[in-house]
Amino acid sequence: QLQLVESGGGLVQAGDSLRLSCAASGGRFSSYAMGWFRQAPGKEREFVATIGYSGRDTYTPDSMKGRFTISRDNAKNTVALQMNNLQPEDTAVYHCAIAEGHIATTPNFISWGQGTQVTVSS
Repeated sequence: QLQLVESGGGLVQAGDSLRLSCAASGGRFSSYAMGWFRQAPGKEREFVATIGYSGRDTYTPDSMKGRFTISRDNAKNTVALQMNNLQPEDTAVYHCAIAEGHIATTPNFISWGQGTQVTVSS
């Protein structure tokens, strides 16, 4: 099973951008679909983006399309999340995860890292 370590979070202002990164180790990274989800205090887990094995196919909920972009580098065992035009409602802990099932719509995240905090001030 992969071990996942996220980085890149921080405190930004509304309208700023952040790029989150996730480093994977301990497994065959290219064999897994990957994704990001976020969780804010008192709220349910929210699907942010997923990406297929090769990186060709990516999926993002309609509410985040145009602002969030997922990518992967199988040679470096990394997956990234580019977030633009961040808003206070994007404040959450963002987790990188292995994704299974219907990754285009209702991914099942089966293993994830400790997360990285993103805080957006207004």
